[in-house]
Amino acid sequence: MPSTSTRYAKTYPVSWDQLHRDAKALAWRLAELGPWAGIVAITRGGLVPASVIARELELRRIDTVCVSSYAWKDQGRAEVLKPCTSTADGAGWLVIDDLVDTGGTLRILREKLPRAHFATVYAKPQGKPLVDTFITEVSQDTWILFPWDAESQFVPPIVQLRENGDA
Repeated sequence: MPSTSTRYAKTYPVSWDQLHRDAKALAWRLAELGPWAGIVAITRGGLVPASVIARELELRRIDTVCVSSYAWKDQGRAEVLKPCTSTADGAGWLVIDDLVDTGGTLRILREKLPRAHFATVYAKPQGKPLVDTFITEVSQDTWILFPWDAESQFVPPIVQLRENGDA
């Protein structure tokens, strides 16, 4: 596995407002494909978009599946910590996550919920074939900085970062 310094050449910061708009745009697409029995949110990243989508689609049946695969920028082997309990094979259910990166998490969940519809807000090329619906594609070497992982602070202009070798 490449180191984080070579794997992620770019950072794509996402604000709370942008995430809300993008999750609502995903809900618009999913509304056309429904009706849906409910949502399975992939924790932790899928919780916020799943909440927005549940509101927009007026879905009240929400389950979670807890999968761990990241520790900061280091992606490891995906491990299911808690399976979802609401659905057998996923028929009629939406599986929602913030991002599909390499597809490790979705590969595991597709085996368990083969008839579910998988939707993410953001998708990278390696994971894109595993998701049915998404809103924004970013390059594989981009780290998406979600608002729950960030704080507001000063950031030097891009040209200064390049001059210092930081970009």
